[in-house]
Amino acid sequence: MELAVESSESSMLKGQAEIWKQMFSFADSMALKCAVELRIADIIHSHGRPITLSQIASSLDSPSPDVSYLYRIMRLLVRKKIFSVDHHPSDGGETVYGLTRSSRWLLHDSDDLSLAPLIMMQNHPWNMAPWHCFSQCVKEGGGTVAFKKAHGCEIWDFASRNPEYNKIFNDGLACTSKIISGAIISGYKDGFGSIGSLVDVGGGIGEMMSEIVKSYPHIEGINFDLPHVIATAPKYDGVSHMGGDMFQDIPSADAVFMKWIMHDWSDEDCVKILRNCRKAIPAKTGKLIVVEIVVQPEGGDGVFDDMGLVFDLLMLAHASGGKERTELEWSKILEQGGFPRFKIINIPALPSIIEAYPE
Repeated sequence: MELAVESSESSMLKGQAEIWKQMFSFADSMALKCAVELRIADIIHSHGRPITLSQIASSLDSPSPDVSYLYRIMRLLVRKKIFSVDHHPSDGGETVYGLTRSSRWLLHDSDDLSLAPLIMMQNHPWNMAPWHCFSQCVKEGGGTVAFKKAHGCEIWDFASRNPEYNKIFNDGLACTSKIISGAIISGYKDGFGSIGSLVDVGGGIGEMMSEIVKSYPHIEGINFDLPHVIATAPKYDGVSHMGGDMFQDIPSADAVFMKWIMHDWSDEDCVKILRNCRKAIPAKTGKLIVVEIVVQPEGGDGVFDDMGLVFDLLMLAHASGGKERTELEWSKILEQGGFPRFKIINIPALPSIIEAYPE
C-alpha cells in the first residue's frame, strides 16, 4: 500500500512537471528569437572560436548591453543545446560560449543555410496573435479563421496591405526554399531531367525556382504568384516572373511544382487548384510535383514526425481551412483534382515529394 502511494505521488509530481514545462515552452522560442535578433550566433562565428560573454556583449549593437540579462538568456539556450559552454577553457580564462549543430542554423552573415528569417517570421507578434484565438475557433466552428479573428482579414489580404509584414513573410518562406531546395534537388535527381518547362505555383519571390534552374539550366523556369508578391521578386537567370491567381488560371508548362501551397487550403480549394494544374500541363506527359508534409497518423520515429502535427496547428493559426494531410487524405484530393496516380518520395527534409500524374 505504501509503495502504491509513493508511486501515485511520483506520478502526480511528474504530471505536474510536464504541465509546467508545456505552460512555459514559449520561453524557448522567445529566447531563440532573442538570440537571432542579437545575432549571437553570428558574433561567435565571426571570431572563429568560442568566446566569452563579455566578448559577445561588446559586439552587440548597443552602447551599454546588460551582461547579466544576456547571461540568463544564454544559460537557457545552453541548456537547450542551442549553444555550447566551456566553464574550464584550456587557457584557464573565463567561461566561453560556442556554436552547436543547432546554432549554425541561426547564422545570418554567411553562405550557410539559415532558419533565422523563419524564426523572426513565426515569432512575430502578428503571427503569434492567431494562436490565442484557437478556443474561440473551436467554440464558434463554421470554418472560423484564427488569423482573421486576430487581424480582421485573412493572411493574404493582410500581406497585400502591409509591406512590412509582406517582407517578413516572404523572407521567411525564401529561407525555407533555400534549405529545402538542396534536399529536393539531391533527393529528386531524375525528376527534373525530362522537363523542358516548369511553373512554380505560389513560388514567392522565386528562390526555389532559381535553385532548380541553377542545377538544371535546360529548364525554362516560371515563378508564379500573386502580383504583390511578384512585385518584390529579384531577377534570376533562367526564371521569368508572372503574377496571377492560381484559382483562376495557371501558366502552361511541362510540369507544375508546388511547395507548401496545398497545406494552406481546404480540400475543396485544393481540388480547384489541382484542376487548374491539370489544365496547365500536357495530358499524357505532364506531371505535378508537390512538396508537402505527409502526416503519420499513428506517430512515428522519424526525425521530423512530430513537426507534422505542429505544422497542422500552424495551419489552424494562419491558413483558411488549411491542414497537413495523411497519405490517404492526399490520395482523395489528388484523384478529385484529376491526378489518379501518385507516389511519395522521401527526401532529407521535413516535407516529402508527392509526384502525381494525370493518367
